[in-house]
Amino acid sequence: MDPSAIRIVETDGAPIPKGHYSQAVVFGGLVYVAGQLPGDPADPDGGYPASVGAQTERVLANIRAILEEAGSGLDRVLQMTVFVSDPGYWGEVNETYARIMGSHRPARAIVPVNELNGAALEVQVIAAVG
Repeated sequence: MDPSAIRIVETDGAPIPKGHYSQAVVFGGLVYVAGQLPGDPADPDGGYPASVGAQTERVLANIRAILEEAGSGLDRVLQMTVFVSDPGYWGEVNETYARIMGSHRPARAIVPVNELNGAALEVQVIAAVG
């Protein structure tokens, strides 16, 4: 593997990572988006919206910004993993997700987890570039 073929993606349109990772990495025609929480990049306090639907919208807006910076988009998503902190949230998450994703239906997995730093969900994505 040629390390120069790896491109790191960073945009102000999504929260800047606080840990040792990138928002996304492009390699081999794919973009791998790190797990995104529903933080607003314009909010210095890093709070999350109150409703699960609003958190889902914010997460997908963050992902959209990262994908666009990488030369991709929500319509190019191949696989999405959604981590939910409470399985009871799934109906509202899925309703908002379906509205935003429209007719595009990438492969998807839903993973219930115990805690997400106070967020209802976290989403990671693999998408085609170009």
